[in-house]
Amino acid sequence: MAAFVHETAVVDEGAAIGEGTKVWHFCHIQSGAQIGEGCSLGQNVNVASNVRIGDGCKIQNNVSVYEGVELEDWVFCGPSCVFTNDLTPRAKYPKGSANYKRTLVKTGASIGANATIVCGNTIGEWSMIGSGAVVTSDVPAHALMLGVPARRRGWVCECGQVLDGGLECPDCGRRYEECDGSVAEIER
Repeated sequence: MAAFVHETAVVDEGAAIGEGTKVWHFCHIQSGAQIGEGCSLGQNVNVASNVRIGDGCKIQNNVSVYEGVELEDWVFCGPSCVFTNDLTPRAKYPKGSANYKRTLVKTGASIGANATIVCGNTIGEWSMIGSGAVVTSDVPAHALMLGVPARRRGWVCECGQVLDGGLECPDCGRRYEECDGSVAEIER
């Protein structure tokens, strides 16, 4: 199934969009961007040059994915969440892309509406960043991060539910164990 690109969207030459991906109203996909299969980019999404977005990602309205940011597969970006790529920006002294700080959002992570991800950090697999949170450091896999600055307030299952005190999902029954400041699923 071919990608769908709304007539108001702009896709620069040299951008790649995977099969089954939908690019909605007023989006801009810049040259060198790579977007995987089966993604959805809501209204007014900007994907900067040389950004890589994996398969199955959902990027809600008004999100800019700046150069230096990479989204692995199945990442959810809530409405108006913010990525940065420069810790000390100055309009008069631009650093250029070679000096951008890398941000990696790993498989299955979800970022809530209006959350801010400060550059130079890794967002762990299947973690959940609450709406309005400001992430200033690396996030462990399956962590529930809330507040300003964001702090771990619990653990979440791959399916998205907050884990109970015994690290078992009340919805799907997956079980986890804590090790090295993170959790990992226990083989069934």
